Amino acid sequence: MSTRGDDPSDFDEPEHGPGAGERGRDEQPDDGTGGAPAHGNSGAEQNSEDSSAEQTSEGSGATAVSRPSRKRPRTRRARIALYSAAALVLLLVVTMAVPATRDGVTDLWCDLTGGVCPGDPPPLTEEEQQEELDWRVRVEPEEAALWGNYVALGDSYSSGDGAGDYDPSTAEPGGCWRSENAYPRLISEEYEFSGTLAFFACSSHKGEDMLSRLGTPESQIERVTDHTSLVTIGIGGNDLGFIPVLRTCMVRMPILDNTACVDQEEEISDRMEQFEETLTQVLEEIHDRAPDARILVVGYPRLFPEEPTGMYYTLSVNDQEWLNTVARRFNETIRDTVYRVDGDVYGERDVGSAEYVNVFSSLNGYEVSADEAWLNGIVLGELGEGLEVDRASFHPTAEGQMSMAERVRSQIEEGPERTLYVTRETLEQVDQEILRSELGGPLDPVGPEEEVADGGEAEEAGTS
Repeated sequence: MSTRGDDPSDFDEPEHGPGAGERGRDEQPDDGTGGAPAHGNSGAEQNSEDSSAEQTSEGSGATAVSRPSRKRPRTRRARIALYSAAALVLLLVVTMAVPATRDGVTDLWCDLTGGVCPGDPPPLTEEEQQEELDWRVRVEPEEAALWGNYVALGDSYSSGDGAGDYDPSTAEPGGCWRSENAYPRLISEEYEFSGTLAFFACSSHKGEDMLSRLGTPESQIERVTDHTSLVTIGIGGNDLGFIPVLRTCMVRMPILDNTACVDQEEEISDRMEQFEETLTQVLEEIHDRAPDARILVVGYPRLFPEEPTGMYYTLSVNDQEWLNTVARRFNETIRDTVYRVDGDVYGERDVGSAEYVNVFSSLNGYEVSADEAWLNGIVLGELGEGLEVDRASFHPTAEGQMSMAERVRSQIEEGPERTLYVTRETLEQVDQEILRSELGGPLDPVGPEEEVADGGEAEEAGTS
């Protein structure tokens, strides 16, 4: 039976020695046997006959019978091996004699060994090749946030509504109510950004507004450009309808209806679930426009003490605890969405990041019911008009914004729990001219004369 890889047709048989063929034709015995070996004779008798034949005298005229060859036969494989060895010797001689041929053999050897050539260093490992060819640059958290422009987006909690000192052009009914005390302003003043703050957070804005207005100058997302290094965004409270929820809880008829808050649970849960997709799209749109940017998503602070001790106007302890629970759940929804988006960014070996800034306890001890609260409370109407939940009610004061800014500052300096990268080409090419040209975004750019204008249109556009 043949082994795997052997061809039975290649099996060789021994060849006969020289003269065997002639004997078969010319020296057949005349005994009628046709040259077949004699049967019944012992080996000794045959040897004796052979010996006698060889000893016949030349003078007798008898023909001498040559003895068959007993040499070991050579196989075809042995012959092939011999020819191969000879060819190899010849090849080596030619290789040493002819440099061009030697180079060709060397090249062949390099190909066969995967690039290991005589005199060359060993090939780079996969990790070393990646380090050499990587189009990204590893950067520290603070550097990753400061190399370009800073764009601040979001709703009233990010515009500073409730913190006073408003930009006059935004302080009007239906305006954005951007405050000099808002955390984006504080962050821009504390750090030396290579670019400029573009402040576009606006009161009453929703995440769905950001998406529905894409492609128009009214879209906050369109303000984000390639050379944006930091984006802060606080969004979702209006998508959830948090202020209307509070109004329903507080301004209820009859006043003793103690289920007005919790009766909104199902509707709030539905809105919360819908917002996950909205926030995911918002972050992806921002990342598409500013791939290298760190996107810091700022959550919402807790409005009531962790353990309320009594009524807050018409809100019972249970109402306050329930509202705190809603706020916590909403923050968790925002956090988990941000983590998923960032996981996609990092998993695809992309640059930039999406990070969650936890401000839930940033007003701890200074909630709305505290004597020195860092939140604006409700506004008492005229006698007989009852309670009014104002536009700025339950929004941080200047002190509250300062506390939120501290959480943003910590995130900027500490970074996410992973490595940050920026595109190498971006860092090499960015300059002041590019950064200035991108202010305001492609649909509503801020010109040089507007940028330096004191209180002019640059302030209306939200830039500093």
